[in-house]
Amino acid sequence: MPECPEPELREFGSAGKVIEALAALFAAGALAVAILDQPSMRRSVAMAVAGVMVPVLIAGDQWHSGPITELRNSPGMLALAIICALAAVVLIAWVIDRWPVMLPVLVLVALPFRIPLNVGGEDANLLIPLYLVMGGGVLASLIRARRGDLLEATPLVSPTGPARWLKPLLAVAVVIYALGLFYSDDRSTGLQNLCFFLIPFGVIFSLIAEVEWTKERLRILLGVLVGLALVCALVGFVEYATRDLLWNQVVIRSNDFHVYFRVNSLFWDPNVYGRYLALAITMVAAALLWARPNRDSVLLALVSGVLWLALMTTYSQSSFIALIAGLGTLIALRWSLKWVLTGLAALAVGVVLFGTFAGGLVKLDLGAINKQTSGRANLVEGGFDLFEARPVYGYGPGSFSVAFKREVAGPNAPVTESHTEPITVAAEQGLIGLAVYLALIVSVLAALAAGMRKVMPGLGAAPRSYDPERGPPAARAAMLAGFVAVLVHTLTYAGFLDDPVTWVLIAIGYSLAFPCRATSAA
Repeated sequence: MPECPEPELREFGSAGKVIEALAALFAAGALAVAILDQPSMRRSVAMAVAGVMVPVLIAGDQWHSGPITELRNSPGMLALAIICALAAVVLIAWVIDRWPVMLPVLVLVALPFRIPLNVGGEDANLLIPLYLVMGGGVLASLIRARRGDLLEATPLVSPTGPARWLKPLLAVAVVIYALGLFYSDDRSTGLQNLCFFLIPFGVIFSLIAEVEWTKERLRILLGVLVGLALVCALVGFVEYATRDLLWNQVVIRSNDFHVYFRVNSLFWDPNVYGRYLALAITMVAAALLWARPNRDSVLLALVSGVLWLALMTTYSQSSFIALIAGLGTLIALRWSLKWVLTGLAALAVGVVLFGTFAGGLVKLDLGAINKQTSGRANLVEGGFDLFEARPVYGYGPGSFSVAFKREVAGPNAPVTESHTEPITVAAEQGLIGLAVYLALIVSVLAALAAGMRKVMPGLGAAPRSYDPERGPPAARAAMLAGFVAVLVHTLTYAGFLDDPVTWVLIAIGYSLAFPCRATSAA
């Protein structure tokens, strides 16, 4: 691979691109304020600024593209779209302001759904419902702040150790991503990642993190999750029975050449559908493990069985591995961390022994491995090459595909999108981004697991223990196990901070570990 020097700050490009990157940095800074600040008018305004900057940045970046040109040439269509969006935001804000529990419910309902749009002959699948919920939540927050309903919150238990760095690290992760746009080899893709994923999901994190959770609200959330998962499973079963997918021509064509048939239900990708099912099964399993034997337990067991069958139709190995990780976490918390660690150690020893004594008997065909992993083995190897070429701060956000084609595989490479999150971060953001990524994982795990020794039998606590200063043990176990499952899935399919599920799990888990009560006006 040819040597590639680190990008220099003087090579940023035209003045317009620099202004665009500065505007993106401003939006990221506003989001950082929203993440770090306490509930207040300042925080609400910061969320609003970050949210409003998203369409402005996208419009500026794509001003001459087909979709934006089509809208510019159709002012009536543009006006109608804006009016409909604003009406939806106002309605959602009214609902959230009247019934605060609807914020997490609406977020949960909107999580899976992408709206396919065809504007100017180009297709896009956007999280439009989630963006509208975000807008409604921000408007509701502004209304409450205007009324003086947002009082500074005092945590019942303050985070310590790595957990106290969770919010600062989230803010830093967003800001350094925006800084990377100044030198990115694919600034447009990086900007779209920032605007379509990091900023909206960060705003949603800020909104959900201030929710005061009760057992009733948690039960409502579980019910909504189960209902959505069953609906998705039903759609998937119909697809499997009829051998007909709703969308995604890539998956449809691949099914024509395989002996098995993969379904994606209402999701774009079978692996994303599998991740959602694995997460839903983990949540149901947590409720089942901490529930007293009754009719609800039987119902939860039946739901779990149906979702297992649905997961099988995805043929997503990464989702099965994620599910095993999530269930293993629950087993460790409910029964014995020691035995789970012993099992993992035995598995590791077995792998080492197999590699040592059977390595000469089993011939590894790297080409076959790459084919079986849909080209991901080459992507991992190429990602290491990119990191080696620019180890400090990488090729810039969103640049993996462009850099991989140019520096490693050539312009005709069949697969160029990285599916391994650490490799993506290392190649795009170098050691700086990788350090923040690893520190954030440690901080999240520390925050979500804070105080669990007092309540988890697997960690030495008495059965049915309860900490009055923190959230219900079952819900906390579910959030930790869910995060572990998603984290493991990102090692083989990417999608860490650019997946809203990650932000929602962190937000709920953090607010359960360090719940706040509004202080009195005095």
